[in-house]
Amino acid sequence: MTVKEELALINEYSRKELSEDDVYIFTLTLCDNEVDRDFEKFSLDALRTLKELFKGKTGITDHSMRSKDQSARIFRTYLETDNQKITDSGESYTALKARAYMLKTESNADLIKEIDGGIKKEVSVSCSAEKCVCSICGKDLKKRECKHIKGKTYGKKLCYGILTNPTDAYEWSFVAVPAQRKAGVTKSFFKEEQTLQKGMDILKSMTEDTVLTVNQASEIREYIAELEELSAEALTYKQHLTEEIQRYALIIMPKVDTKQFTQGCSFMNLSELRSLRDGLKKQAGEIMPPALQLRASAKESSNNNNAFKI
Repeated sequence: MTVKEELALINEYSRKELSEDDVYIFTLTLCDNEVDRDFEKFSLDALRTLKELFKGKTGITDHSMRSKDQSARIFRTYLETDNQKITDSGESYTALKARAYMLKTESNADLIKEIDGGIKKEVSVSCSAEKCVCSICGKDLKKRECKHIKGKTYGKKLCYGILTNPTDAYEWSFVAVPAQRKAGVTKSFFKEEQTLQKGMDILKSMTEDTVLTVNQASEIREYIAELEELSAEALTYKQHLTEEIQRYALIIMPKVDTKQFTQGCSFMNLSELRSLRDGLKKQAGEIMPPALQLRASAKESSNNNNAFKI
């Protein structure tokens, strides 16, 4: 695409006609279909949807919600596929690229130098996805937890979450540490990674120049409701695991006070409790293997009516 064509796209977002001398244009890699450090990846369909959602989105720093921290804007997006590079999931590597612009001003001069010098390079995208599907069993991890653990291998197949059906794209931001190794992008899903405390901090620290969309406020409310529901379910499941641990501990160490296990379990998370339960269960099985059902005696009953058999 020529400079003239790109300027025409940029001027769709500006209130005054901008020339080549007014703007600094650069290329970004927003995200890709590779499994990242969080053992998650975008599906190809998700990248196609995000391609449209990220058009016109603003660029900031460290996901700051303040309008004064806005520095750039995306004016064009496109997908770039490298068929010679295969991802961990066996697909051709595909990246979502973007062209962005910022004004050549005194306040942006240092940032432009840092971009040109390769200092400001990694970016993070903030968006929401409807589903996160387990690569092993296909369950939607947003609705309920499955037995598979992201990052572990099951029958030579890596377990990771597949992010599908993006519903919105909020912004992109310059960051220090990327999550996606090859694309050099960190992602921040507002609904999935925003903690309750951080959400409340945003609301408490709001000032006149804080930008919080209606969708983001709605996401916070929904997230709080989901946390309350998940918290109740987690407590019930944790109690169930603790009871199982007590039973197996009694088999292995009948003279030990199981209250010690109960106290220890209170400081463990669900993954640690499941691991302890499985280990104790295996040891208990070695001590008390399941009994076989007794078979009927081979000796025939005296009351067998053999006299009437032909």
